[in-house]
Amino acid sequence: MHVVVTGGSSGIGLEVAKVYALRGASVSLIARNLDRLEKACSEIEKSSGGRAKVFFAAADAAVCTEMSSAIIACEAVHGPCDILVASAGVVEPGWFHEQAPDLFESQWQTNFVGVVNAVRAVYAGMRSRGAGRIMIVSSAAAFIGIPAYAAYCSSKSALVGFADSLRLEAMPKGVTVGVCFPPDTDTPQLSRELESRPKEAELLMGRIKPRRAQEIAERLVSGIDRRSAHVYFTASISALALFGALARPFVEIWYRLKLGR
Repeated sequence: MHVVVTGGSSGIGLEVAKVYALRGASVSLIARNLDRLEKACSEIEKSSGGRAKVFFAAADAAVCTEMSSAIIACEAVHGPCDILVASAGVVEPGWFHEQAPDLFESQWQTNFVGVVNAVRAVYAGMRSRGAGRIMIVSSAAAFIGIPAYAAYCSSKSALVGFADSLRLEAMPKGVTVGVCFPPDTDTPQLSRELESRPKEAELLMGRIKPRRAQEIAERLVSGIDRRSAHVYFTASISALALFGALARPFVEIWYRLKLGR
């Protein structure tokens, strides 16, 4: 079994790779930073007792040609991709009226276009073989607007429509497509994000202790095993997914009162 993980050099992606390596799968990591990829491979090999079969390729997920070349390189080493975990993502909090257009757009390019590029690179092969599993990493932020997170929330919401549409296309060909919605997770990216998260966003999001990346990875892999269409991780995220549209007006009233407006 060959598992390809984008955004695999740290955070959830790295922990997913470790889970599969322990299962004896061949693992390929794709991320932008070559040094981090090399370090991630060392971590995976160490965690698996030196038994891991790991390959990595540096690529910017947002650049279609780079992602395509990276997947070709991975499949040349480990064979066709059986499972794709598209976890590359970035978040840059900032007020819409202040955030530079290129910073807004770069989040869309990585979070949405980057996922589409990864899926496109493996999807035709999966369809032709009549088998394959794809898991797209969205976010709990896909279900609710958060101040100073316009780019992030919108790009993660778009992944839901993409995954749900593609799932129906892929179903007759034996390919499963899932999307998962992690809460705040203890990763290097979260640590950096918190430095610029405004108090207005924290007021809405609360101060819930971040989940461990290993815990999220294990639940994510379990969702792939079950061929789940959606993986929510917590009861509150499940409720938000099911009843968010009904609750949103009340949340906005509550938030307005908290702001004193």
